[in-house]
Formats: sequence, C-alpha cells, structure tokens
Amino acid sequence: MKLINIDQNSSVPKYKQIIVSIEKNIDNGVLKKNDKLPSINKVALEFTLSRDTILLAYDILKKRGIIYAIFGKGYYIRSSEIHIKQRVFLLFDELNSFKEDLYNSFILHMGKEAQIDIFFHHFNTKVFEKHINESNGNYTKYVIMPTYLENAAKLIATLPSKDVYILDQTNPDLKQYPAVYQNFRNDIYNSLKKGKNSLEKYNKLILIFPGFREPVGMKEGFLNFTTDFNFESEVIVEFENWTIERGQVFIIPNDRDLVKVLEKSKRQQLELGKDFGIISYNETPLKKVVENGITTISTNFEDMGKIVAQMILIGQNEKIENKCNLIIRNSL
Repeated sequence: MKLINIDQNSSVPKYKQIIVSIEKNIDNGVLKKNDKLPSINKVALEFTLSRDTILLAYDILKKRGIIYAIFGKGYYIRSSEIHIKQRVFLLFDELNSFKEDLYNSFILHMGKEAQIDIFFHHFNTKVFEKHINESNGNYTKYVIMPTYLENAAKLIATLPSKDVYILDQTNPDLKQYPAVYQNFRNDIYNSLKKGKNSLEKYNKLILIFPGFREPVGMKEGFLNFTTDFNFESEVIVEFENWTIERGQVFIIPNDRDLVKVLEKSKRQQLELGKDFGIISYNETPLKKVVENGITTISTNFEDMGKIVAQMILIGQNEKIENKCNLIIRNSL
C-alpha cells in the first residue's frame, strides 16, 4: 500500500497532500509509532517533485511532533496525535501566581489542537541557551520570555524567525519579532502619576530594586516620576537592614521584599496606610486581602496570554503593549 499519494491535477499544494497522506495512514493504522517513512529521494523521484517540497512537508510534521528524524537514516513516526496542529515551545523566566494566570490563559485560548511544552530558564543564560538549542526545529511556534539575559537576542536568532514570539519584555535587539510586552518605564511612571494625590501625604518614595530580575525600565520610570513631580526618593538594592520611618512609601517589585517590609513594620509597630505606605508590583488574589488590601501596579496577565495565543492562531505579526493599571487599596 502506498504511504503517500499525490494528485497532480489537484489545486491542493503538493506538500499539503504529502502531510494529509501521512496523517490518513496514521489515522487508519497503516503507519504506527517508529515506522519509517519513504525517503525524500524516493518520493521526489516517484512523483517528480523537488526535494524542497518533501522537506517542507516532513519539516511541518516534525515541528508538530508527528515524525522525527535520525541523521543518515531517515524519518520515522513519533506520535499518532495527528489532531495537534500547533506544537508550541513556551519558555518562561520563572513560575509564580501571575505567570500561572498567563500560562492558563494561553492554553485556554490556543485550544485543543495545540500542544504546549513549558520550560523555565530562571534568569540563567546557560539554561536559556540549552532550552533554545534543544528545541530548535522541533516546534511550530516559539514563545519566549527573554528578560534581559545577555546574548538572548543572538540565541533567539538561531530559531526560525517567522515562528518566534516575544513575551513580557522586549528590546531593540528583538525588534524583528512580534511581541506582547510590558512597557515598564511608562507603566510605573503613569501608575505613580495616577496615585499622585495619595502619594502626596508621604514625604519619601523608596524603590526596592535589587536589579537581578527586575527590568531596568522600572527604575528609570520611577526616577523620572520623582524628578518631574519633585518627590524625595531613593533606590535601594536590599531592604534587610533598613529601618522604616514614618512618611515613607515603598515601591516593591518582588514579593519576598513585600513580606520583609510587612514583617518589619509589625516589629516597629507601624500602621500600614497611615504611618507608611506600600505599592507592590503584580496583582494576586492574596494582595486583595492582606493588611486590608495592598496597592498594586499590574498588567493583566490573562490578557497577555490571550493576546499572544490569538496572534499565533491568526498569524498576526505585531508588537502589542499590554495594558497596566494602578489598583489603590488600604496600603496607600
């Protein structure tokens, strides 16, 4: 029985006919896991096709996870899951509650015909490089959080450029790729401006900015705001040995530092929202109730997941800035 059938008079492109032939033979049980496919040369000679046409078909099936290649031997069946149309490589920096919201939203909006494989680089360049190298050529799409890692753009450039999407943070070195991103400089500036009336009852704004994971745009936007509106300010890299003084407001990107500030305020017997203030980064359900509500600057991570999924499904090639908002609560 022929594994590949080509209708020379059909308007369907030849590479698609090859894909459909293989899918049908998997579906009807003729082709099973680890069965070998006809060689590229054999198919090319039998149907008078270019090698590129067969390579294109096999490459698409490979990216979808349906077949795999062994160098020097040929192509083999990997999976019978022919309903999977998109196989997506998703590389996050880390997993936390708000990134989980993004991930769940992305999966939901990609639908049942997509397989999502998620990986984490934990802000480690070597881990980032390992994931990029090992994924290259094995997926239909690559969705990547590059953060500010050194050589990230160079490594991403090794992937098929038309299949790459940038998530959360972008920069001029990645301008050729579609992206859904946060504008950290503008977001913190505009959020503090929105809360300016509440901030005016305090006498000093302090940004806790270790600088290891936090985008530099946060610091730039903070300093631009405090300069433009004449607020006394300071940027500190760690809070551990800090003593909270009345009239201070802490802008806190990292939730670990948020816990430290709250714990120290208890020891100092200070009342949040009266003696001092807090603005935390990234909305979570817990921040709605802790200390009768923590003020947050946050993008909508569910929207971010939805937008990048829609971009992939319709082939949209744009850069979309995800909206950010200040949610004022008791802590301010």
